[in-house]
Amino acid sequence: MSDIHVWSPEDRHFWQSSGKTIANRNLWISIPCLLSGFAVWLYWGIITVQMLNLGFPIAKAELFSLTAIAGLTGATLRIPSSFFIRLCGGRNTILFTTALLIIPALGTGLALQNPHTPLWMFQLLALLSGFGGGNFASSMSNISFFFPREKQGLALGLNAGLGNFGVTTMQIIVPLFMTFGAFGALGGDPMVLVNSSGTLIGKIPAGTEAWIQNAGFVWLLLLLPLIAAVWFGMNNIRTEEVSPDIGSSLGSFARMTGMLMIGLVMAVLGLWLLLPESANGSGWGIPKELVLVLVILGTLYGMKALPGEIRSSLNRQYGIFRNKHTWVMSVIYTMTFGSFIGFSAAFPLAIKVIFGYSHVMVDGVLTHDTANPNGPSALMYAWMAPFIGALVRPVGGWIADRLGGALVTQVCAVVITLCALAAAYYMKAAYASATPEEYFVPFFLVFLLLFAATGIGNGSTFRTIAMVFPKEQAGPVLGWTSAVAAYGAFYIPQVLGEQIAATTPEYALIGFAVFYAACIVLNQGFYLRKNGEFYNP
Repeated sequence: MSDIHVWSPEDRHFWQSSGKTIANRNLWISIPCLLSGFAVWLYWGIITVQMLNLGFPIAKAELFSLTAIAGLTGATLRIPSSFFIRLCGGRNTILFTTALLIIPALGTGLALQNPHTPLWMFQLLALLSGFGGGNFASSMSNISFFFPREKQGLALGLNAGLGNFGVTTMQIIVPLFMTFGAFGALGGDPMVLVNSSGTLIGKIPAGTEAWIQNAGFVWLLLLLPLIAAVWFGMNNIRTEEVSPDIGSSLGSFARMTGMLMIGLVMAVLGLWLLLPESANGSGWGIPKELVLVLVILGTLYGMKALPGEIRSSLNRQYGIFRNKHTWVMSVIYTMTFGSFIGFSAAFPLAIKVIFGYSHVMVDGVLTHDTANPNGPSALMYAWMAPFIGALVRPVGGWIADRLGGALVTQVCAVVITLCALAAAYYMKAAYASATPEEYFVPFFLVFLLLFAATGIGNGSTFRTIAMVFPKEQAGPVLGWTSAVAAYGAFYIPQVLGEQIAATTPEYALIGFAVFYAACIVLNQGFYLRKNGEFYNP
C-alpha cells in the first residue's frame, strides 16, 4: 500500500468517501498483530504451569519470576514504542514489531524441548517475550490517528479488546497444542506428565505424553502470514500531525532497534536489581517501586540522548509530560489495564499454587507441597477471566461514547475495589485450609467480575483521553499510559508470588484494593466535578 500524505478524518466528506475504508482496513490488520503480541508476551503464565506438571527442576518462586520478567520487559518496551509512530510510521512500526515476535516464539519452542535447559535461558526468552508487550503502545497510538474523535472510543476499544483476546486465545490454544505432536519430527519428542494437567475440554491424567514446546512453535503459524498482511495492507500516514519525516523503511527499522535496545538494557538492569540470587539477580532487596522508577527514567533519558531527528522529535512528543493529566490518566489507566494484564499473567499459576495443593500442618509448620487431587485444573479455568475482560472492552468504549468516560470508569473502580477485597478473603481461607477447593468457586466468580470491570473501565479510559488531550498528544499519551499500566504484568505476579511464598496471599489483594480506592478519589476530583477543568461524565 502507498503512503498517505493527506489525512483528515474529522472531515465528514473525506471520512465517508475514503477515510473510513482505509481506517477500518488498518484496524482489522492491526488487531491480529496485537493479539499475537499479547499471546507471546503472556504465554509464560501457562507454560510455567505445565513446567510444574512435567516436573521441570525449577522452584515455584523462580517460575513466578519468568512471568514477572516478561511483564517488566514488555512494560519497559512500551516506553520507546509510545513514540514510534511519529518517528517511523504506522505500517513500518507494526511490520517490524510483529516480525520481532518470531525470535522469542521460536526460541521458546527450542528451549522447552529439554527439561534441563538452564533457568537463565528461560529468563532470556521471557525477556525477549517482552517484545509482544511493547507492541500495544505503538498499535494504540497508530489506530488513534486513523479515526475521528467521536469514533475513537469504539475503534480503540476494538483494537485493544480484540487484541487482548491474545491472552485468552493463548490460554486455550497452548494447552490444546501441547496434547499432540503438531509439528512432527520438527517439533521434537514429547515428555510425560508427572501431575495431571488440563485443557478447555477436560483433565489430562499423569503419565500422558505432552509436547510443551508447541507453546512457542504454534505462533509461527500466525506470525508469518501476518507480516505479509501488514506490508501489503497497512499504511504510513505521512502528514505533519502524524509521521512527517520517516524516511526509508530500513531507516525506520534502525531507529526502532536503537530505541528498543535502550529499553532492553534498562529492563535487564532493573531485573538484576530486583531478582534474588537464586534467580540470577543481585539479591540486594532494593524496593521494587524504586527500581521501576529508575527503569522508567533511565529509558526516557536514554532515548533523549539519541542524536539527530530522534532527539528533536522526542523533545516535541515529551511535551505530554508537562501536562498534569498525563500523570493522572497514567494512574487511572493502571487501575484498569494494569490489573487486567497483571492478573492475566498471574492467574493460572495462582490457581495452581493456591488450590492445587493442600495446606496442612506438618510438625507444627504449614506446608504447601502436598498435591491436592481435588484441586481445579488451572488450564481449564484460567482463560475465562481474561476472555470476559477482553470481550467487554469494546463495550466499555461504546458505553463511554454515550454516557461519558469518567462516569463509567468510576463505577468500574468501585466494583474492582470490592472484588479485590472479596478475593483477598477467599484466598486467605483457601490458603489456611486442607481442602482449599471448597473456596474455589466463589473466588473464581469474584475474579470473573473483577476482570469484567477492568475490561469495561479500560475502554472507558480511552474516551476520557480522547476528550482531555489534543489530537497530536492523544496518541503518545495512549502509548505512555499503556506503558506505565503494563508494569502491572510485572508487579502483580511479583507481589502475589512473594505473598504466596510468605503464606499471606491476601495481603497482595488488600494492597491492590487500597490503590484502587485512591483511583476513585483521583477520577472524582479531576473528571467528575462539574466545575473541574475537564468535566467528562
